[in-house]
Amino acid sequence: MRTATPQMARAINDRLALDLLLEHGALTAPQLRALTGLSRPTVSDLIERLRTNGLIEVVGESGEDRRGPNARLYGIVAERAHVAGVDIRLDTVTVTVADITGRPVGSAKRDIEAEPPAGDRPSGRSGDHLVTLIADTVAEAAGPRSMHTVVLGAPGLVDPHSGELASDNGVPGWRPNLLQALRRRIDAPLTLENDVNLAAVAEHRAGSARGREDFVLLWLDKGVGAGITLGGRLRRGASGGAGEIAPLGLSRGSFCGLLGTEAVRELDRDSLAARIAQVAFTAVAVLDPGLVVLGGETGRTGGEALASRVGEYLAALSPIPTQVRASTVEGDAVLHGALFTALSAAQREVFGGVPG
Repeated sequence: MRTATPQMARAINDRLALDLLLEHGALTAPQLRALTGLSRPTVSDLIERLRTNGLIEVVGESGEDRRGPNARLYGIVAERAHVAGVDIRLDTVTVTVADITGRPVGSAKRDIEAEPPAGDRPSGRSGDHLVTLIADTVAEAAGPRSMHTVVLGAPGLVDPHSGELASDNGVPGWRPNLLQALRRRIDAPLTLENDVNLAAVAEHRAGSARGREDFVLLWLDKGVGAGITLGGRLRRGASGGAGEIAPLGLSRGSFCGLLGTEAVRELDRDSLAARIAQVAFTAVAVLDPGLVVLGGETGRTGGEALASRVGEYLAALSPIPTQVRASTVEGDAVLHGALFTALSAAQREVFGGVPG
């Protein structure tokens, strides 16, 4: 049986302390000892090590009711790295920049316009208007800050081998190898992810699926899709197509075609719930996730009342016990998921490779 080396033990302790500082904010050495269970010398050593490496700093003093000098408060050096989350929709690009603690420090949003005719494009910029728009929006949100990691969310199937979209997603100006072109404009590692997958990440980290190992996010917006998490991990499939349930033809011409239109708002709750349950049944029958979260505009608007009714219809269709909940992620779920993904990557590299 292999035991941890002193170097590995130090890395584990350091990452534990950093994760606690991320979760609780600034802490004193006694508080770190209480939360970690580590000895006084071990905590003193890791504090000195983290300060030397520029990862934490003294941010104040504790006003603890005790004799002697106040204890120093230690916090993460927030400016050590910055990340950007990008949500690319059919008509807008939205960017949020955060420091390594996850605190937003900049944002920008721009409309996507149709690509100009070939004769009206600036020389040498043919077909790159979307690339320019995304790069400029990231630059506006970042200001003078350098980006450590940028994660983009967009509709469509992302090829896990190339990292590019496998097919057209309907965003004006999107073209093959767009990610490669963006890498020439943005000086940071870029990752493209399916938008629904990122919404599932947000739901897992800060929404109705928090603390759950298995769940399916059913995305009900201007189309229908699913984000699948099993064993605590997002599942993309061998070709990136996991969760692409719209092509199955479920209620084609009735439910899928209604999403994102006024017609879906005209359906009574029972009719809407019954159609959603039919779509959810496919995922439940194959995956047995135990939880289905209703996201997107329709899921958020319907709330728990719609989720409860979907649960009733789903129970009548399937013998597999399944909870149905409405999304509780506040704001733009895709953008939040992109930021969470970018932060995880940055924290792994900056804080060390040992999982927290």
